[in-house]
Parts: sequence; C-alpha cells; structure tokens
Amino acid sequence: MINNQDDILTVHINVEMPATALKTIVENAKKLAGSDPQGRPMVDTAGAVSMMVTKFLAEMDFEAYVTNPGNYPKPETR
Repeated sequence: MINNQDDILTVHINVEMPATALKTIVENAKKLAGSDPQGRPMVDTAGAVSMMVTKFLAEMDFEAYVTNPGNYPKPETR
C-alpha cells in the first residue's frame, strides 16, 4: 500500500473491466455489508469498486508498472 497518505490523489476515470468482475464485487460487498431492516444493502457499491481497484493497483505495484515505457500504448499516427 501507499506509505504516505499525502502522496495520494483521487482520480475519477473510466475503467474497463469484465462485467463478471463488477457483478462479483457488488455481490460480495452486499453480502459482507448486510441489510437494513427494510432489506436494503447497507453498502456503497461504487465505493466498493473503487476500493477494490485501488487495492489491486497497490498490491500489483502500479507505480513500478508505469515507470516502464514498454507498458504504454503506441501513439496513434495521423
């Protein structure tokens, strides 16, 4: 994880992921959070997705990944 909280930025982006991954995150978040007396899940599912992507990036060392120019897409030519 990131050691210094001062070095964290929140970036709002579009992320492509398999629909099954999104469905799994939402289902698991709802199961873990439980429901209120009316049966509504007590979880922010968008927040759960954000936390899962953030955790994945930290655990898979995204910072090291972006230092390698070979990981970048080739620029489009006009």
